[in-house]
Amino acid sequence: SIDEIRKIHARTSMSLEAFVHGALCVAYSGQCLTSESLGGRSANRGQCAQACRLPYDLVCDGRDVDLGDIKYLLSPQDLAAYELIPRMLEAGVRSFKIEGRLKTPEYVANITRHYRQTLDAALANRPIEFTRAEVESMEMSFSRGFSPGWLEGCDHKQLVPGLSSAKRGVLLGEVTGVWGSRIRVRLRSSIKRGDGIVFAGNRAAGEEQGGRVFNVQRGRDRLEQAVDSGEVDLTMDRNSVEPARIYVGQQVWKTDDPQLNAQWRRTFNTADPVRRVPVDMHVSAAVGQPLRIAGRASNGSLARVDSDQPLEAAQRHPLTAETLRKQLGRLGGTVYELRELTAEIDGQPMVPLSVLGQLRHALVEQLEQSLPAPERTIASESVLPTLRQQANAWQQSRRNEASPINTALNEPRLHVLCRSLPQLRELLTLEVDSVLADFADIREYRQAVEAARATATPIWLATPRIQKPDEMGIFRALERHEANGILVRNLSGLLYYGERNVPTLADFSLNAANDLTVQLLLEHHARRVTVSYDLNRDQLLELLTYAPVDELEIVIHQHMPMFHMEHCVFCAVLSPGTDKTNCGRPCDVHDVQLRDRIGMNHPLKADVGCRNTLFNAVPQSSAEIVPTLVDRGVRHFRIELLDDRGEAIHHVVELYRSLLAGRIAGKEVWRQLRASNRVGVTRGTLEERRNPLAIL
Repeated sequence: SIDEIRKIHARTSMSLEAFVHGALCVAYSGQCLTSESLGGRSANRGQCAQACRLPYDLVCDGRDVDLGDIKYLLSPQDLAAYELIPRMLEAGVRSFKIEGRLKTPEYVANITRHYRQTLDAALANRPIEFTRAEVESMEMSFSRGFSPGWLEGCDHKQLVPGLSSAKRGVLLGEVTGVWGSRIRVRLRSSIKRGDGIVFAGNRAAGEEQGGRVFNVQRGRDRLEQAVDSGEVDLTMDRNSVEPARIYVGQQVWKTDDPQLNAQWRRTFNTADPVRRVPVDMHVSAAVGQPLRIAGRASNGSLARVDSDQPLEAAQRHPLTAETLRKQLGRLGGTVYELRELTAEIDGQPMVPLSVLGQLRHALVEQLEQSLPAPERTIASESVLPTLRQQANAWQQSRRNEASPINTALNEPRLHVLCRSLPQLRELLTLEVDSVLADFADIREYRQAVEAARATATPIWLATPRIQKPDEMGIFRALERHEANGILVRNLSGLLYYGERNVPTLADFSLNAANDLTVQLLLEHHARRVTVSYDLNRDQLLELLTYAPVDELEIVIHQHMPMFHMEHCVFCAVLSPGTDKTNCGRPCDVHDVQLRDRIGMNHPLKADVGCRNTLFNAVPQSSAEIVPTLVDRGVRHFRIELLDDRGEAIHHVVELYRSLLAGRIAGKEVWRQLRASNRVGVTRGTLEERRNPLAIL
C-alpha cells in the first residue's frame, strides 16, 4: 500500500519503484510456483502460464459452495493508479512502472501517453483530471476492470470480483430486446460499425458470445457515425453470435475499437519524433566576419559552425533576429526544437537563406555527434568464472570453522516439516533428525518447543514468507521460544537473526537457484540453504557441481506451494468483510479447497499474516533421484507434511527413512506412495527431460 511504501522510503536511501498500471499477479513476486509445478514453466523467470486467470470452484468443509457467477477466484482486476500518482510521489516513489507483458504496441503508446501527462501534471502541482473519454480510452487498450490494487490497502472483494478474467474493455450497455438477428441495446458508451463487442456470460461454461458489429440502426436509419446514448439495434457479423441465446438485461461490453487502434498506431508510425530536445542558439553576425552559430542542447551536447565566407553588407534585405529564428527554427525533421535564440548583429550584414540552411544542417550533425556517450562497463571476459573463483576462495577460508549443524556427515539426515501440534507429536514418536514447525497460530510454538525438548529432538520454527514494515514483532516472538534455530523465509529474517547469532536455515522462498545465491545466503549467516523449487532435475544436478553440497537441504516430498498471495480468498467469498480487520477470520473455522477444471481440489491455507497459500492437491516426490543426490554428497533431506495424519505420517516417514538407509529403491517408494495416496503422486518439477525454457 502507499502507507507501507512511505514507511519503506523513510528507512532506506534506495530509490523506490512501484507499479502504477496493468495486470496484477495475484501471487507475490518470486513466490509463484504454479506454472512450474503444473507445466514446467517458471513464472518466477518470466514464463507464467496464467493459471490465476482460470476458473475455480470453492469447496468448504467438504461441500461445494455455490458462488453464482463468481468463478475466477484468483484473478485480480487490473491496476490503474493514475489518480494516486501525487500520493505515490509524496510517499517516495521515484520510478513508475507500467506492466506490458504480451501487450500490443498500441497499448504501450496509449497507456504511456496518459501516464506521462499525469506524472507531468503531478510534478507541476496541477490537478489530475481525466475525462470519461480518456478513462475509456485506457480501458479499451486492455482492461479486466480497473482498481487501485493494494495501493489503498486491502479490499479483497474489490480486488477480485471473480466474474471474469478476460479483457473486458468498456461497458457498452445492456440488452433490452432481441428480434431475429437484431439485438437492441441501451447504450452507456459509444458504438459504431466494426467495433468488437462481447455479451457477458459464464465464460467457463462457454456461455459468453462476441464478435464485430456489422450494422447499427435506430429505427430504420442506419447509423454510419458513432452513437453513445439511447437505444440502438445491433446486427452482428454472420455466425459470430446466436441471437437466441441473448437475453434481456444481459450486459454488453465493447472490447475493440479499430478507429482508436489506428489513432494510437499513428503516434508511433509517424516519422516525426514524439518528444524533442530543446536547443538554445547564439548567433554572431558582422560585416566582414564569418557568420557564427553556437548551439547547446538540453541533453548536454554542444556545437559551433561558421560560414565559409565573411559576410557582406546588405543592399536591400539586411539580416534580422526574426529571420534567424524563422530559418534556424526549421528543425521539423530532427529530434531538436529551438527554445531560445540570441543574436549579436553588427552593421547590416546580408546572409543568403541557403547559407542559413546549410549551417543549420551542419549544427544538427554536430549536436548529434557531440552527445556524451553513456558510461558503460563491459567485462572483457566472462564474469561467471571469476565470481565462482571468489566463492570457492570464500568457502575454503571457512572450512575449518566450527558449525553446530553442519559437521561432516556420513549418513543422510531426514528433517520433517509439520503444520500442526498433532502432526508434531506424531513425528516425535518416529525416527527423524529434526522437526520444523510451520503453524498458522504461532501461539502454539511454545508447546511445540516444549514437546520437542522432552524427546531431545531439534526443532526449528518457521517465519512467514513475507515481512512488511512494522511486522518485526513476529521475529521477536519466535526468538523468545529459544528453539534450536529458525527456518527463515525472507531476507529481513536472515538479517535479523544473523545479527543475534540465532542459527538459521534459509528456506526455498529465498530462491537459491544457483551457486552464487547459495553463497550469498551463507555469507549472511545461513547455516544451510534450501534449494529453490524452481529447478528441474538437470538444473538441480548442475547446482550440486558448484555449490557446497554439505550446506544444502533438498525437499524431496511436498505439496508444492503454488500461489502465495496477499489476497485472501476466505475473506473475499466466506465473509461479509473486506480485510483482516473485519473478516471474522473464517480461515480459523473452515477447511477450504479450490477445485480446478480437471477436478483436483487444491488446499488453501492462511498464515499468521493472513496471507493465503494454495497448495497442489497432488504431492510431489523426488524419491527416484534421491540415490543420485546422496552419491553427489547431499546429506540433508526434507519431507513437508500438509494435512497428513496418523498412519499416513508413519508411512511417508518410514518410506523415506528406508530410502535414505538404502533398504528400498526410489522407484519402489514412488510406487507405494502412488498406491497409498487417493490423488496419486507426481514427479513434478524434478521429472526427467523437463525443460522450463523450451518455449523460448
